[in-house]
Amino acid sequence: MARPAARRNRRLVVATASAMALIATISGCVAMATEDPGTSTGPSNGGGGGGSSGSGDKGRSPGAASSGAATPPARVSAEITHESEDPGKTVNLTIDDGPEPGWTVKVLDLLKKYDAKATFCIIGSRAQEYPDLVKKVAAAGHRLCDHSADHNTAMDKRPESYQERQVLDAWKSIEKAAGEGARVSYYRAPGGAFTPYSREVAASHGMRPLGWNVDTHDWQNPGVDRIVDAVKKGMKEGPTVLFHDGGGNRGQTVAALERLLPWFKEQGYKFSYPKI
Repeated sequence: MARPAARRNRRLVVATASAMALIATISGCVAMATEDPGTSTGPSNGGGGGGSSGSGDKGRSPGAASSGAATPPARVSAEITHESEDPGKTVNLTIDDGPEPGWTVKVLDLLKKYDAKATFCIIGSRAQEYPDLVKKVAAAGHRLCDHSADHNTAMDKRPESYQERQVLDAWKSIEKAAGEGARVSYYRAPGGAFTPYSREVAASHGMRPLGWNVDTHDWQNPGVDRIVDAVKKGMKEGPTVLFHDGGGNRGQTVAALERLLPWFKEQGYKFSYPKI
């Protein structure tokens, strides 16, 4: 009688173990089905409005965004900066829309001649096309700024996914072109087409949104005298001045800088960078 009872006990143990394994398998499947593999956390919500020029701000603040980028630098403020990082009488030269063969090198040569520094706001597609020029900018000690991937001045009217790609694709392209250890410190929206969302994307990747105080309108080629006058009269508005080294013939810009760089020194201005 003992052997049949033992067989019954063994069958009971096996059945119980099988049932527990089945329950565990079902529970695991249910848990997997309830997860959302497509959810990722992007820039946090927050950030206030901009200041004066170059601070157009449209849209809404972001919720979550997926960048797929490498681990970014520490987050910076999403407020648009216009002021200098140094105290006193300063000027922040900012050079947009490059790099471009010929003109970027001429601007770099002038900056070196007058011991001046500048922030170059680089278009991502141009960085891919002319990586050696980006390296020259970085090697000369100037700062780098993300000026979007394609310079779409209406990007504030496009979906948030598009805005994010424009900011982050350019960021990656500029860093890759500049070389190891380079940092993209700022983000300037093309044409000032900032949105709360694009500012947060930039800030969460260590790029301070960058505006301007003085618009030289040099991209319109209004004449060297008008560019120079715009700067001299506009400095009372603030220290950050907008020039261009790309987007066309920049001969007037180069000629204006040749006159303005020594003038800044004569007037007691110190060359600085925008506050991060």
